[in-house]
Amino acid sequence: MMKDFIIATASTADLTREYLDEHDVPFISYSYTIGDDLYEDDCREETRQATYEKMRQGAILTTSAINTFSYHEFFEPYVKEGKNIIFLDMCRPLSSSYRFCDEAIEELKEEYPNTTIVNVDTCCVSGGLGMLVKHVVDLYEHDKSFDEILKWIEDNKLRIAHRFTVDDLNWLKRGGRVSNASALVGTLLSIKPVLYVPDAGTLDVVAKIRGRKNALNSIIEAIKKDVPEGSAIEFNINHADCLDDAEYVRDVLLKTYPDATITITGLGVVIGAHCGPGLFTIFYMTDKRTPQ
Repeated sequence: MMKDFIIATASTADLTREYLDEHDVPFISYSYTIGDDLYEDDCREETRQATYEKMRQGAILTTSAINTFSYHEFFEPYVKEGKNIIFLDMCRPLSSSYRFCDEAIEELKEEYPNTTIVNVDTCCVSGGLGMLVKHVVDLYEHDKSFDEILKWIEDNKLRIAHRFTVDDLNWLKRGGRVSNASALVGTLLSIKPVLYVPDAGTLDVVAKIRGRKNALNSIIEAIKKDVPEGSAIEFNINHADCLDDAEYVRDVLLKTYPDATITITGLGVVIGAHCGPGLFTIFYMTDKRTPQ
């Protein structure tokens, strides 16, 4: 049966291109520059890997917000087909694009007054957003209604836990997220920030751990507090060119959760541009978000 609405997302969901194409999920691409060259985030694994290799060689990435015109151009073909839209992108506090999306929606409502476009404040980012999109697409493919899906999102979006650790503080220094002095001291002492996305949708430092392996182990211990031993749970791991670390965490978790499904994919370049190669992220469903 032909549906009167679609689910759409953005490249910042860090889903694979294969998944997006297989499930016919339209996505809008964020852009980034390397030197004088402009690129679009195409969600392809080979693009992600090549980009992180360039970053390790010293290339600096800068990302750009999506403007109102681009959102308008993205949504309008579906609106012209009479489709309503549920749009899922990263959370409002982390996205300078969010207000431009709202502006485009207001323009389209004036042009097409019978259309409904919902720009969901997902309170998620990266693979957490990807996990939310996957659940929503599953509901969509099982013929849930527009309103039923929106209700499920609001009831469940804050159950998706986000845990991160950064390997190189110099990338945070370049983005103005830590001071030069903090980056220098942290690098000398091998300090690795552990980050978490709380209910507010911000990206907060919850611990500063000495040593990469210790930082990864602290994330594993936090997961064990969130998830009962033996749970048949789904974990999504996204990594910025640190596959060995991703596989280490997967193998340790499988000892506690032998029936878990653990997916490892490359991290999208938009998030990676701000935190650099070596960014490790993991996402899963829990009862509620608990940073520690």
